[in-house]
Amino acid sequence: MSEAKEEAVSEVTEATEVEAAPTEENSVRNGGERTDPDSDLVAICVTIGATVPTGFECTASAEVLEKIGSESRISKDRGRIYFEVSIDNLFEVHLLRSVDNLFVVVQEFPSYQFDENKEAALEDFKELVAKLSWARPLDVWKLNNSLKKRKFHRRKSSDSCDAQTDASGDASKRKGDQSDLVSPSQLPTEDQLDNGQPLASPTSGSQGEKPRESEENSELPNNTMAFVDYASVPPDDNPSDKEEDAREAAKAKDNGLLRFRVTCNRAGDKHSFTSMEAARNFGGAVQDMFQWKADMTKFDVEVLLNIHDGEMVVGIALTEESLHRRNITHFGPTTLRSTIAYGMLRLCNPQPTDIIVDPMCGTGAIPIEGALEFPQCYYLAGDNNVLAVNRSINNISSIQKQRMEKGRTACGMPLDVLQWNLCNLPMKTNSVDVIISDMPFGKRMGSRKKNWDLYPACLKEMGRVCRPETGRAVLLTQDKKCFIKAMSKMGQLWRKSHTVWVNVGGLHAAVYLLKRSGVSFDKLFNIHRENGHPREVCSSTKVEE
Repeated sequence: MSEAKEEAVSEVTEATEVEAAPTEENSVRNGGERTDPDSDLVAICVTIGATVPTGFECTASAEVLEKIGSESRISKDRGRIYFEVSIDNLFEVHLLRSVDNLFVVVQEFPSYQFDENKEAALEDFKELVAKLSWARPLDVWKLNNSLKKRKFHRRKSSDSCDAQTDASGDASKRKGDQSDLVSPSQLPTEDQLDNGQPLASPTSGSQGEKPRESEENSELPNNTMAFVDYASVPPDDNPSDKEEDAREAAKAKDNGLLRFRVTCNRAGDKHSFTSMEAARNFGGAVQDMFQWKADMTKFDVEVLLNIHDGEMVVGIALTEESLHRRNITHFGPTTLRSTIAYGMLRLCNPQPTDIIVDPMCGTGAIPIEGALEFPQCYYLAGDNNVLAVNRSINNISSIQKQRMEKGRTACGMPLDVLQWNLCNLPMKTNSVDVIISDMPFGKRMGSRKKNWDLYPACLKEMGRVCRPETGRAVLLTQDKKCFIKAMSKMGQLWRKSHTVWVNVGGLHAAVYLLKRSGVSFDKLFNIHRENGHPREVCSSTKVEE
């Protein structure tokens, strides 16, 4: 079992034990014994839906079968899988590393007949709410929500203890230390250094979140609309509105009134209605049935309405934010999602004692994910940009700090980070088992013109350090034309084994699985060695046809 899974299991197990303890609120006396109303749900199986990175559906299905023991069904709508799980093992779905969001299925309609008349179709949405069986999915949502609350309370108590410890320290020293600290968002980027732009002052607003926001917006489908007609979104910069919303939310919670929203994801051009119209009518019927209050931002329950051509699935969300938001605390201009990193790692099939190298690590998403999920391997990450190296080191330090806060011994991670030149790696020939990396697309990082020289050079250097016959490489790129051309030049070193087409921030990219040929690098490039050192080495930028 990996370290990441062990930590997650311990957290959720503690929450389950506490939540299962009989209390006056969740149990009643019956003949001198306490009975738990949720005990009848233990042996019940429910259908869980999961959104996964587009292209890694099969990888996610394999993980579900391996960790949960359930066969998965891939939806017609790419990027979703469905599988069965028992209620008592519900916490296991949150341990999956390849899924972004989770929801419990209320009901599936493989071939729903949508009326061609708009008014009739919208009326069908209203009538559908009363026909659905909501009891069991809502019980699953309550159980899932109780686990998350218990985990949040433990984190909050830990943070308060840390705050008290900091407050007892030397105030003047703390003030001096804070004045010297600079957040990663205030560090200069490559463009700023090249163009001579002024750096952001320490008091200026954080700019590190902007790339993440733009990436999230680019990944949001155009046909994804949410139920907003019953609640207006207050401006974020008005403190009085925030306080009023907080008071209303607390009052509603005391009264047992839940807040909800309906999110409709629709794909297909043969519908007479829009996503907003479907969410509005379906949400109105939900509100009338349960007497919940609609709220776009501070909701307790999120009802999902997924429509793909003639297929429709109604569900209740089990995750408030995507599960790919893990490991990384210091973001760069292009931070790879942890779920995609895990899919790439499974594609290369890491074996115990493998040496895995990421020569263009960026923020370290891939090696960190690997060190947590496959700790029996050793990882070496590097980048030519000192800012990227610092981000990777900071992300590793954050994970180590989280371990110490949980009371775990700081045993370290099988991971080291270096600054190096990609075309001249400081490693011996034939010393690496796996090379895995997110290559520059030429859009947000680098340029397509430079890729024509970079791709062949890096494939050549990767071929040098990778072991013949057994070595493999998993490379992600959106510049497919340039990569194919580079592969044609380095065809004697690499063989393309498999290609996975993925969606990365709205860009149609590809993950290539390459196998190292048995050809000797030294013989291929006529390199003669004396005492283990090359006597004549070809230039890193010169690539032979």
